[in-house]
Formats: sequence, structure tokens, C-alpha cells
Amino acid sequence: MTDVTGDSVRTTDVLHTLFHSDQGGHEQVVLCQDRASGLKAVIALHSTALGPALGGTRFYPYASEEEAVADALNLARGMSYKNAMAGLDHGGGKAVIIGDPDTIKSEQLLLAYGRFVASLGGRYVTACDVGTYVADMDVVARECRWTTGRSPENGGAGDSSVLTAYGVFQGMRASAQHLWGDPTLRGRKVGIAGVGKVGHHLVEHLLEDGAEVVVTDVRDESVRRITDRHPEVAVVPDTEALIRVEGLDIYAPCALGGALNDESVPVLTAKVVCGAANNQLAHPGVEKDLADRGILYAPDYVVNAGGVIQVADELHGFDFDRCKAKAAKIFDTTLSIFARAKSDGIPPAAAADRIAEQRMAEARGRA
Repeated sequence: MTDVTGDSVRTTDVLHTLFHSDQGGHEQVVLCQDRASGLKAVIALHSTALGPALGGTRFYPYASEEEAVADALNLARGMSYKNAMAGLDHGGGKAVIIGDPDTIKSEQLLLAYGRFVASLGGRYVTACDVGTYVADMDVVARECRWTTGRSPENGGAGDSSVLTAYGVFQGMRASAQHLWGDPTLRGRKVGIAGVGKVGHHLVEHLLEDGAEVVVTDVRDESVRRITDRHPEVAVVPDTEALIRVEGLDIYAPCALGGALNDESVPVLTAKVVCGAANNQLAHPGVEKDLADRGILYAPDYVVNAGGVIQVADELHGFDFDRCKAKAAKIFDTTLSIFARAKSDGIPPAAAADRIAEQRMAEARGRA
């Protein structure tokens, strides 16, 4: 196999991940294509031990098909752990649609995608993710009843980013409680990388709690939406500048994954990392690098579970107050992970994995 551009992902590497590595173990991977609409998609089901796989649909211009498959595998695995830690009766799955949503997204493409999801017969329940929105799920739902994240007018709960941000805020409060003995963010400096769907809601929670907020985003309009409403929010040009901000207490990666890597961790000034992005650890071992530097890491799939709590509730008749109460428990869950990490002498990411794996193993044992 020849290398592809970008991250030099090989097809052989993807297959090795799927069948042989600790990062694999997926039950099913579906490659989808509809030439008439231009659809190319990957649906990955990591586990259905706890119930039907639940996870969003990412629409992104990947550098290669191999990179898209690798991302779907990683994201699906993360959803298994997220759903387990959130106490949901769902396994983990994820889908990616390959291409620039600004140029190729169409009703025909979304309907074709919905037919592919429907063909799985309920083994996979989809929702929104990067590049897909409530209006898109309304279209997908016309072909697939296993669709969440729909508009209230179409029987859904609407924008799941509201409770995703609320859950991350609860994770930050738990981190503050663990590290500083007080759950408030008042007077703390918080840097947010990515103020789109989730990030702009997170800004509101932090300002209301009295935090000092610094933001950055690759989209100028996303930054302007924040600064027009809150001129007191500081802006830096990019993530490289954000992670080096002097006096930063908390760093919140809220864009794409891989934000914590061999380049960023050594220069990170924050004492806590707690954000909404999935798969923040670029590779195994980064969690130890953070611990060695004395940086407290709140596992991403634990603190960003508010959104999946919301969309899962759609399947049972959505109630916002019930979902918010469940998302508020992310505070206690995060504290329990920090306590388990301390008692076992391991990083919080490893502690969260152990707890999630135990729940999935117990479910498989009952099957």
C-alpha cells in the first residue's frame, strides 16, 4: 500500500487497528457509497453490549478515505466508553461522511445516507456531529427512524450542543473542586479552542460563573459572535497562542481531536484540561505526560456526554429537565474518576477506561 497525504495513514494500518490493536475490536464497519448524490460514508459500530450503538454523524473533508475510516473507528470506540460512563443503555457507534459540507451537502445525499443507516435495522442510532445540524437530521429521518438530534417540530430534542456545553461546565466545576477545593470558576482564566456549536454555550456558562475567558477559532465569524455579545472576552490568533497564555487555569479543547500531543503538552500553561472535543489524546501515553507535568485531565468522553444524554432521551419521549438533571451528574462522575485515579495510582483517563470497560464486560456477561 502507498502512503496517503496528510497523516501518512495506510490502509494496512487501518485494518491492523480494526482487527489486531487494543484500539480496535469493532463489531462492524460499513462503507457506503451513492454515486448519484456523491455520498461516501463510513459507519463504524464498536460495541452493542449495552444496547444499540449511538453516536453522531461527522461531515468533514478528510484528506483521504483511509483517514476517514480511521477517524470513524476512533470516534466509535470513544462513544462506547462515553455511553457506558453516562449510564446509558447504548453501545458506541459513529459515522463520517467524506467531503466538504459547504460544497457537497444536499438533500439527495442526506436521504441516501439515511437509507444506509436504516439498512442496519436499528443497530446504529445516529445524531448530529461536526458538520451536521438539526435540519440535516430532519432530512435523514425521512428515510431512517433511528435518527435523533431532530428539531422539536419533527419530534426531536433540537440542538444537543446545549447540554454538551452544560456537561463540560460540570466537568470543569468538578476539576476545580478536586484541584482547588471549590467548584466555582470565579476568577479562573479559561481558554477555549473552538467557539462553534458547543464552545459558544460554554462561554456563557463560564462568564455567568465569573470566569475570565480567552477564545480562539479558525472561523472569524464564530469569534465575532462571542465578542459582539461579550466584548470582555479576550481573543488570541490560534490554538498555539492559547495554550501558551500566561496564567491560564483551564484549557478547553472544543474543536477536533488530537489537541493533546507531543508538541502541545510540554508548552501547555493550564493546570486543568477539560473540553468538549472528542479523542483529545493524540496517542496512548499522552495521559501520562499530562500527569507527569501535574496537569489534571478530565476525560473528554466523560465531560462531553451531555449531548448524547440528550439525544438518547429522544428515543423515550424527550424531557429537557430530565436530561439536564442527568447531565448535572457529570460533576459527580468526574469526581469519582479523579478519586479512582488517585486510589489506583493511574491517570484519570485510565481510571475512566477501567470503569467503562467494567460496565461493558458485565453487560456481555449477562448476554
